Amino acid sequence: MMQAFFKTHKFLLDHLNVPIRRGMMDKINWDDRLIGILGARGVGKTNFLLDYVNATYGFDKACLYVNLNNLYFSERTIISFADEFQKTGGERLILDQVFKYPGWMDELIYCYDNFPGLKIVFSGSPLMYNAGEELNLNGRAAIYTLEGFSFREFVNHKTNGSFKAVSLDDILNNHERIAASVVEKVKPLAYYNDYLHHGYYPFFLEKSNYLENLVKNINLVLEIDISYLQQIELKYLPKLRKLLYLIACSAPFQPNVSRLSAEVETSRATIINYLKYLKQAKLIHLLYEGNTEMLKKPSEIYMQNPNLLYSVGRGDVEQEVLNKTFFCNQVAYRHRVGYNRNVDFTIEGKYLFNVGRRVNGSKSRLGEVWHACEMMEVGSGRDVPLWLFGFLD
Repeated sequence: MMQAFFKTHKFLLDHLNVPIRRGMMDKINWDDRLIGILGARGVGKTNFLLDYVNATYGFDKACLYVNLNNLYFSERTIISFADEFQKTGGERLILDQVFKYPGWMDELIYCYDNFPGLKIVFSGSPLMYNAGEELNLNGRAAIYTLEGFSFREFVNHKTNGSFKAVSLDDILNNHERIAASVVEKVKPLAYYNDYLHHGYYPFFLEKSNYLENLVKNINLVLEIDISYLQQIELKYLPKLRKLLYLIACSAPFQPNVSRLSAEVETSRATIINYLKYLKQAKLIHLLYEGNTEMLKKPSEIYMQNPNLLYSVGRGDVEQEVLNKTFFCNQVAYRHRVGYNRNVDFTIEGKYLFNVGRRVNGSKSRLGEVWHACEMMEVGSGRDVPLWLFGFLD
């Protein structure tokens, strides 16, 4: 049976088409013996893994890609498969969709402890961990999160460019120079609205209807990733779907949990749980004021990325909403984005930001305010081009 998996492995590499090399490829320490790649459905985890295999091993049988969705693993254990693989010369085992396999965590810990010559990379949903479980498998695994395409990656693909990611400190201290160096080569604003509509998920690389693919993807998240992994009975799925629709039509908004509870016809506690699941599934952002550990109800809710606004809410979407959702999405990957009633966002609890059109006056009662300005190529002072936050590391 091992040979059948090698044939599948070869077929997948023969037909692999990855026109965009993901930046996270260079951030992972591939020497670690146990690596987890988490990511929402649709962001391209499988192609990311295959791209790594192709670039590092090719058809070398020292590495094997296996999808644990295969019915073979309803009978065969990960432990026995890994044992056979390493005894026959295997060095790197790639286990995709590990959450489909019951008991995956215990078996990966066993493999780590008992097969020191074998390196394992596994992928899965951020929803596959229950409360209290160690994301890093009790210190054994290095865990990384793969997000959708950043605006920088989208621009690089469209222009055949090679723009590098920048840090938040770089932007705050040197945004004029950084923006000018990009603008002299390309017109980033020429690609901005396309990215808002169809640039976050890899579906835009396919010759198919992007929004229809995204709707299918969202339904799979609700029906499988959330309902299966969080053990929600399917009869409650319409309530979860309705909640997401209400959010998409209203976001960003400050939630009234009692009102949402009445509209969805479920309890307040259930609404809070559903919001948590939708956040884990990377469908929404929950923003809090102050210490999130002290609060159960979020202060404000955004959709996780602008593409979802078009797909779930349909119809026209206000530019202001798109701009704020873009900013929140691009910054929140690496930084804590919070709510503040006096400005649009706080970053890391200390930087105050307004997004969109420049508002006169650069101070609030809390201190200096930064402005992420739409339709600006190169900024000055505390006025930073909004698009540049799509180039964050």
